[in-house]
Amino acid sequence: MESENNIQNRILQSKILLKVPTDIVWEMWENPEHIANWWGPNGFTNTIHKMDFKEEGEWNLTMHGPDGKNYPNRSIFKEIIPLRKIVFEHFNPHFITTVLFESENSETILDWTLLFDSEEMFDIIVKAHKADQGQKENIEKLEKYLSEFISK
Repeated sequence: MESENNIQNRILQSKILLKVPTDIVWEMWENPEHIANWWGPNGFTNTIHKMDFKEEGEWNLTMHGPDGKNYPNRSIFKEIIPLRKIVFEHFNPHFITTVLFESENSETILDWTLLFDSEEMFDIIVKAHKADQGQKENIEKLEKYLSEFISK
């Protein structure tokens, strides 16, 4: 079994309290029409080609960067526990994403973790490509989208 220290050197984790009920936050993740509107760092838009939201289902999307470049993404959903947990395996670069949803009164604690295969891959993706800033911006976009969604 891997040591806790080894794992800590390979994860990017964000935890936030969203002032929205869990069922609405969950809907933002499971519905491709919603996720396309908030996924990715600032300046990115998305085209969802396929999102088979079930265990072993495939998720293919293209992120369109503000620089005009396209970034194809492919993932496989590994575990889905409705209103509680989503785990997916992302390819190229390879990492495992775990998103936990915890209901707290009428709010949601969202715990979002990326586990990389090695410290070297963590360094490349997080430090060189600033994935930590990208994830922060992604969460901010989710918050903004949720705010707009519930005010409709």
